[in-house]
Amino acid sequence: MRELKLSIPGLELSGLAWGEPDAPPLMMLHGWLDNAASFALLAPLLADRFHVIALDLPGHGHSQHFPESTVYQHVDYARAVLAAADALALPRFHLLGHSLGAGVATLVAIAAPERVRALALVEGLGPLGDDGSRTLDRFREAMASKAGGNRPLRVFPTIDDAADARALVGGLDAALARPIVERGLREVDGGYSWRSDPRLSRPTAIRLAETQVMALLLGLAAPTSLLLARPHPPYLEPEALQVRIDCVADIRVTHMDGGHHLHLEHPAKVAAWLSEAL
Repeated sequence: MRELKLSIPGLELSGLAWGEPDAPPLMMLHGWLDNAASFALLAPLLADRFHVIALDLPGHGHSQHFPESTVYQHVDYARAVLAAADALALPRFHLLGHSLGAGVATLVAIAAPERVRALALVEGLGPLGDDGSRTLDRFREAMASKAGGNRPLRVFPTIDDAADARALVGGLDAALARPIVERGLREVDGGYSWRSDPRLSRPTAIRLAETQVMALLLGLAAPTSLLLARPHPPYLEPEALQVRIDCVADIRVTHMDGGHHLHLEHPAKVAAWLSEAL
């Protein structure tokens, strides 16, 4: 495992890499409030075949935060990923995304179909959409939100305490969450605090309408493999997701028993699925 640092216009990004640099590149994008270490168990199982590059998305891990004048939107993440691919001199690459990263990866593949050789998605297809039922309320909440106000950042006496807190909130076993937690912390007086941008917890003012998401998915040309956890989480309703799946011409859907972080719970099984998908 190697640390990765790269510059894109206006931002410094970080990440982790495994495997030989001359192997076929496989870029990995993590979920919300995770970081590149989300793939610490999966990536080594693929490093004999791929040059695995796991990015810290802006505002996450060791990457810089977006400027105060901007907000965190899927489109801006996608633009940053394409800029990272340029900085890494990757004209074509395989792409894997989990959760938030799956939404971003989908947009990257749609935006640059000539660059993404194959797309693999875990627990997500496209960005969060808006059916209109909470548009007004969400907009007002987001415009009034101040990323926690003036509250000081929580300080954890030990890394174990932070891992336990992450497990309690995210439903992920503390031992499995440990790599993400370690990379997501910085030392402060009295212990450790999260290094991710507090603005990530703000509600999103405007989401794409679900009809817009569907229109984008109709343009997804890369061979796509989607891995879904069983039972499904409440935010991935099978009926709504099936409508999106039906928009993609070349897609294969697989189900696996487990939770939202399948790649951490079952890295060997996910590696086998991914090897076949790519």
